Amino acid sequence: MTSSKAHSILIVDDHALMRNGLEAMLESEPNYNVVGVASDGMSGLRAVAELRPDIVMMDLTMPGTSGIDAIVQIKSQYPQTRIIALTFHKEDKYIHATLEAGADAYVLKDDSRTELFNALANVASGKSYLSPSIVDKVVAGYVSGLDASSSGSSWEVLTRREREVIKLIAEGMRTKEIATYLSLSPKTIEKHRTNLMRKLDLHNVSEVTVYAIKNGFVTD
Repeated sequence: MTSSKAHSILIVDDHALMRNGLEAMLESEPNYNVVGVASDGMSGLRAVAELRPDIVMMDLTMPGTSGIDAIVQIKSQYPQTRIIALTFHKEDKYIHATLEAGADAYVLKDDSRTELFNALANVASGKSYLSPSIVDKVVAGYVSGLDASSSGSSWEVLTRREREVIKLIAEGMRTKEIATYLSLSPKTIEKHRTNLMRKLDLHNVSEVTVYAIKNGFVTD
């Protein structure tokens, strides 16, 4: 039975097995109540607006809107919502971009069950949490000043919309499809594409795709 004081949780991950596994794991804990699941960043945003969960467990690399950009939007609209980034990515560019986006915890998918529940307990009580596997990397990055340079220049140079557009271009969407997905006009999408290509000195869709994969916007 779920406790009346249980923390409500939304799980956002594009892998059904991961969503189902997390939901089953949390069902055995009276302190947590899974109120919904979503398979991508955009549906995750809609679920947050509808369900107003206390905690969101967010994958980072998903089709469409990325987890990192979803975190930015959730934190801007619902700053009280606590977010745990749950991912396989150990690279500095993901860690720093995710923390800069506003995530309250960063947990690796190959961490133990104990580590996941430590993260949940910490964010539920208003604290932050980092997987022990990445603590040294984060500390070293800040000490050496890497947080300013390796948080991913793309995340600083491009606007949120431009990051969304470059990701969707690399995923194979055409201008009209991107416009429909983001509820914008094709003309606006073309403007974003022109701007991001100018900023990054890219000249065609192939270069955009290679850049997006190389810099972590999409996986190969």
